[in-house]
Amino acid sequence: MKHQKHLFSLPEDVTYINGAYMSPQLKSVADVGLESVIRKNNPTAISQADFFTHRTIVKQRFASLIDAPDEQNCAIIPSVSYGIATVAKNIELQKDDEILVIDEQFPSNIYAWREKANSTGAHMRVVTPPDSFENRGKRWNQKILDAINAATKVVTMGHIHWADGTLFDLITIRKKAHEVGAKLIIDGTQSVGALPFSVKEIQPDALIVGGYKWLLGPYSIGMAYYADTFNDGEPLEYNWINRKNSEDFSQLVNYQDEYQPKADRFSVGESSNFILVPMQIRAIEQLLDWGVQNIQEYCETISSEAIAQLQTKGCFIEDAQYRSKHLFGVYLPDHIKMDAVKDRFRESGISVGIRGEAIRVAPHVYNTAEDFEKFVACFY
Repeated sequence: MKHQKHLFSLPEDVTYINGAYMSPQLKSVADVGLESVIRKNNPTAISQADFFTHRTIVKQRFASLIDAPDEQNCAIIPSVSYGIATVAKNIELQKDDEILVIDEQFPSNIYAWREKANSTGAHMRVVTPPDSFENRGKRWNQKILDAINAATKVVTMGHIHWADGTLFDLITIRKKAHEVGAKLIIDGTQSVGALPFSVKEIQPDALIVGGYKWLLGPYSIGMAYYADTFNDGEPLEYNWINRKNSEDFSQLVNYQDEYQPKADRFSVGESSNFILVPMQIRAIEQLLDWGVQNIQEYCETISSEAIAQLQTKGCFIEDAQYRSKHLFGVYLPDHIKMDAVKDRFRESGISVGIRGEAIRVAPHVYNTAEDFEKFVACFY
């Protein structure tokens, strides 16, 4: 795979290795957005069928991306917090049940569970990383497995850690979780679209994904997958379009108790969004065209030499087996000062993230090996 920078509108004087912050917009996605804005100038150009057509297409494309058998298990959401809150609402917990989370998990996958714990008497159990870098990823995965026990009712986590890209073995974790009757809830915002994810293989109970990062979509739209165990669940809100027979506008006041099939009951109100949904469709179609595995391999190819050089300088970067290739953390040795490196990034026009003690590096197909040469030059 060759770099695809020509498909984006990134400034030439910026080296953007920060896709984990938000993706730059594909030119084709921007074009769809502009066309969609203009389209609403004439409301007669939007038919009743248009309220449903693009909703179906975006769920189909997302299902293809995550290897889900049925797009009806997918829903359109405005944010990760919305999708997680939907899950939390539909899981019954008792006093002293445990909700297992990962240390310093992104807040959108924390706050709903804190509220759930407070209202039910359940407990949040946090699995911290090992206290040394030696075999860190391997030992952290083992700590998660060891923490899952008979009291565990929910394991809610990312496919990778959002701050440093530590890769979690979801298949093994899911097996242990299901053995004790716990649900596995995945926040895929920092992975889905750049790291292969298969619902068929991993079998999560829910997968929640924000659209504006690795799905290359606009802000304020996301996608969710809910397993069949949620088919009779209660949505966060009660909107008209998620009800049975909502396609028939002439019968909308014949109020329905039944919902549309499966996860469609969980889609946000106004999920027909005539601007954001077409943009997200185009973005996912581009990802499918590239191939997610190809994206992961490309990121590995352009960064491997830089990683080796940084390791010789004493930086810690997780072993390849236990980190993603599109997002990884660089931890500095004592003799390299963070403030000095940040100053050099700024002087060189390099955009990366700083999360805790890690420099979060997040390349994509708009990056090149030359970008990483500039990056490494800032470490001295």
